[in-house]
Amino acid sequence: MNYENLISIVMPVFNAQAYLEEALESVRRQTWTDWELLVVDDHSTDGSAGLVSEICRKDARIRLLSQTDGVKGAANARNFGTAHANGRYLAFMDADDIWRVDKLEREMAFLREKDAAFVFCSYEFGDEHAVGTGKIVRVPDQLTYQKALSRTVIFTSTVLFDCEKIDKALLQMPDVPSEDTAMWWQILRNGHVAYGLKENLVIYRRPEKSLSSNKLRAITRIWGLYRKQEKMSVIASAACFCMWAVRAVWRRI
Repeated sequence: MNYENLISIVMPVFNAQAYLEEALESVRRQTWTDWELLVVDDHSTDGSAGLVSEICRKDARIRLLSQTDGVKGAANARNFGTAHANGRYLAFMDADDIWRVDKLEREMAFLREKDAAFVFCSYEFGDEHAVGTGKIVRVPDQLTYQKALSRTVIFTSTVLFDCEKIDKALLQMPDVPSEDTAMWWQILRNGHVAYGLKENLVIYRRPEKSLSSNKLRAITRIWGLYRKQEKMSVIASAACFCMWAVRAVWRRI
């Protein structure tokens, strides 16, 4: 493996056996072949770890890591995987999502074209079977910290980072609700700009009972980020929240 080209992919897993094989295969089919996949099992009880172990025997680029001392959640699992990553570049993938075959190749070309530290791409909502619904989230050309506060358009399975350009401490997810958004904000708050690739390269599977489908929880999480994580005033939080709510509704129409 060539460090200068190696993409480390971190995938947290907790009882994802129903979708996991399809997600793993979408990584194995990538046209960009210089990658390692670190699957972090967070004490699954459904056979997820066994499934990953079988696929590891087929593909040495995949490694199974296990959390210790009980279930710790997605943020801790991603941080654990990041700590074991060997690549210059870092990507995240959720265990129920699907990547288009050229996702990594297209994002790497885009990141290098922009000489960027942080890129993300458009994605499509999928049903329980990861069949695209036609609802595609179009991303902006770029996001600064201030712009990002009013829109949660960056989706976890779409990001790619150059770890030589971002302080490693910023690549640790805070252990808070909506930990992924909190991480994007902490990176952008420190002066980085995120560049959006306007290509649909990811299917975001949304089962009926998915966490993100609970609108009340989503509202509570985003408000908590404003007030507790970003320590914004009530007025500033309310202003950003109103813009966030409008965009969130529009994104799902």
